[in-house]
Amino acid sequence: MEHHHLPEKPNEQVILELITYNREKYDMFTSSDVDVLLKNLSEERINWINLDGLNVSPIIEKIQAHFCLHSLMVEDILNDQRPKTEEFEDYLFVTLKMLYRIEGAEIDYEQISFVLGSNFLLSFQEKEGDLFNAFRERIRLDQGRVRKKKADYLLYRLIDIIVDNYYNVLDNIGEQIEETEECIRTDTSMETFKKIQQMKKELIYLHKALYPLRDAIGKLVKDESSFIQEENVRYFSDVYDHTIHLIDSLETYRDLTSSLMDIYINTQNTRLNEVIRLLTIISTIFIPLTFIVGVYGMNFKHNFPEIESEYGYPIVWMVMIAIAGSMIAFFRHKKWI
Repeated sequence: MEHHHLPEKPNEQVILELITYNREKYDMFTSSDVDVLLKNLSEERINWINLDGLNVSPIIEKIQAHFCLHSLMVEDILNDQRPKTEEFEDYLFVTLKMLYRIEGAEIDYEQISFVLGSNFLLSFQEKEGDLFNAFRERIRLDQGRVRKKKADYLLYRLIDIIVDNYYNVLDNIGEQIEETEECIRTDTSMETFKKIQQMKKELIYLHKALYPLRDAIGKLVKDESSFIQEENVRYFSDVYDHTIHLIDSLETYRDLTSSLMDIYINTQNTRLNEVIRLLTIISTIFIPLTFIVGVYGMNFKHNFPEIESEYGYPIVWMVMIAIAGSMIAFFRHKKWI
């Protein structure tokens, strides 16, 4: 197997974890020394090695050498890739996106890659922390089927946990859509517009992540991989059904978000039209009043009998008030105001 020297990345914390188990025994090891973990691998057990942080080349190279990983696959692990499934001679490679939604924050994500062998599963994560802590505890306590199954069932459970978290992310966006729809009725500020734009960006990203994820899991189901036991294919098929349902929900939310934008624009236009209508009414009322004032304000020699009249000034005022009042009454009759 040809190996290429991997470039060093900025120093960050790297966490290595090994869980080995079968029906009778369970052990967990954590160490920053990959050699220590590799020495604790057991041929009689399922071995799950998880690596958080992809910045230390020597560790990756030692794992690559021990499991004879193809150099192109290692490049895919280290670089951002679309979710995909690829089968090699001695292992199965799956990479996908793991999403997080922190309350009040944008969607955070990281690439997670799996390498499935006959009795081992390698998982490579970009950041510290994941969604699997509760599942690790279930393995330790021997809850469920995982201790009775092979490594492919472990892969299924981890992918299932990741896919289930997509529901949480989508549900959160659904709640935001409802809140924003209510908010638009009372607030059409730029802040509301930015919220809608942010939701559209998040849904676009989910679209880019979910469709390749569907194809990657579909390939696991349809290709009848030798690394997936026949009895476990139905589990991956169930995850595939989940991705189909997620895509349906995603498309619904995309339509709703587009509708939100239409509602926002229509509300803005309606309010603008109300302002323009009000200004037009005010201008219309003042046009005849301005005409009267303009006539009597001309600086020409003239003889206006009403100017000399004792009641000329109040009469002009009453005429202007009568004109304004009759116009307002007419506008109300037409229900323009």
